[in-house]
Amino acid sequence: MSQLNYNHLRYFWAVAHEGNLTRTAARLNISQSALSVQIKKLEDRLGHALFERRGRQLHLTEAGRIALDHADQIFASGEELLGTLRDTSRTRNVLRVGALATLSRNFQIDFLRPVLGRGGVEVVPRSGGAAELIRALETLSLDVALINQAPMSDALTPFVAHRLAEQQVSLIGTPARLGKARKADIAALLTAHPVILPTPYSSIRTGFDALADRLGIRPQIAAEVDDMAMMRLLAREDVGLGVLPPIVVKDELASGELIQALQLPGIAETFYAVTMERRFPNPLLGMLLDQGV
Repeated sequence: MSQLNYNHLRYFWAVAHEGNLTRTAARLNISQSALSVQIKKLEDRLGHALFERRGRQLHLTEAGRIALDHADQIFASGEELLGTLRDTSRTRNVLRVGALATLSRNFQIDFLRPVLGRGGVEVVPRSGGAAELIRALETLSLDVALINQAPMSDALTPFVAHRLAEQQVSLIGTPARLGKARKADIAALLTAHPVILPTPYSSIRTGFDALADRLGIRPQIAAEVDDMAMMRLLAREDVGLGVLPPIVVKDELASGELIQALQLPGIAETFYAVTMERRFPNPLLGMLLDQGV
């Protein structure tokens, strides 16, 4: 099947907005007969008449109104494309970064720090669930997705999972709670204090539940939270001991507002930057993926 001729469509588009064949031909610097031929070819291709003549004026048929609506969108998109690429080549480098909604904000900032505040660089952050971010990568709506579990890859969706860092998970609490107890063993701490945990099925929670089972204890759960930022706030409010990677509360640890008791053996969160195999990768990505976070 032959494809739509967009030159024919552009001639139709011009006449439809002008409403007059003679004036349009003069503006486009072609003969009126040549313009009529181009429109007739489009009508033959579409199988519908696009204009009806009333006196000296051309009026759109129903098929013509439908065609004009599509033509408006097509040529507006073309102008937008030209403008975007023109601006990008002159001044702007855009990096579209998606991050798991529950991922540590401190980790995200550390990852993006090399490009933040750089002249001519615009960072467009997005957040969402893992499946949503992966779909956005597939449609090229994102340049990179920050997640804590490497996605499956196959020949149709060749993801590249760049392992950025691994953070051991610790018990973290206020000095008032841990001041005298920070040297106690894990079982004693988990027996004596309530805990703030990620929601079930996260990698941290799975590891914690397995550890508690091995120790033969059933910790009191103060809160189950799906957002690391909320876990950080609850730990600061002394609701219980946070089961967290230290990077989540690095500012509080540095100031002494929170302290780290013990690392939990065998429990860690791994951070990945996931990209698609592309012929033309975003040049800003190399700057980020080569750094040590």
